[in-house]
Amino acid sequence: MVLYYTGTGNSEYVAKRIGEQIEDEVINLFDRIKRYDYSDIHSERPFVFVFPTYAWQMPRILRDFIVLTTFTGNQCACFVTTCGDSMGNMPKYLAELCKWKAFSYMGCAEVVMPENYIALFNAPEKEEAVRIIRKADIVIKNIGDAIKDNGAIPEKKAGVFAKASSDIVNTLFYSLVVSAKKFYTTDACIGCGKCTKVCPLNNISLMEGKPVWGEQCTHCMACICKCPKEAVEYGKRSKGKPRYQCPL
Repeated sequence: MVLYYTGTGNSEYVAKRIGEQIEDEVINLFDRIKRYDYSDIHSERPFVFVFPTYAWQMPRILRDFIVLTTFTGNQCACFVTTCGDSMGNMPKYLAELCKWKAFSYMGCAEVVMPENYIALFNAPEKEEAVRIIRKADIVIKNIGDAIKDNGAIPEKKAGVFAKASSDIVNTLFYSLVVSAKKFYTTDACIGCGKCTKVCPLNNISLMEGKPVWGEQCTHCMACICKCPKEAVEYGKRSKGKPRYQCPL
């Protein structure tokens, strides 16, 4: 079973491609996470988790979901993470998670996809995004082949920077960077409520027809990238930047 969490569509694309290749069921975890639904999930085949990289780690909201959910049936788990550059030393922490959950850890692979974190970086224009995804298709196929052949994913050895990124940098990222305080809407906002629907933490509500952000934010960039009027901004950093949603 392929289970995925996504903010702007990269991990969804990868999950569906892998699901097609290994001929297995593909499930979007968004609704479960948003509803705090931790009911049992059963699969007779290995669990394949697909998700974006947040500061060289698995998103905390997904990790918490996995911790609180009971997975029955097959107890093998492998992981595929989408990233703009590198997954850092994520496999170390995923192996620890699997040990805690009594999963048999079958490895983690990274897939470089278009950048979407416009709170700090620039997202590519559509043509460049498609080029990056087409290049990623080869990597995705190799991952699917590995899962289909023996269920295990070969891993690359993490260097010193990768280890520091997944440890020190990740901690600093969540404590110093991840916050909803800088989100606001411009006069282009039409009060459609789309941002409230795409927030996995239910952190956005409408007040007098305008979105208001609370204190629970994971910086998935769904609200800013999926606004139909591009009316959501993140301080001064997002101004003039392309909004990103997976184009394929």
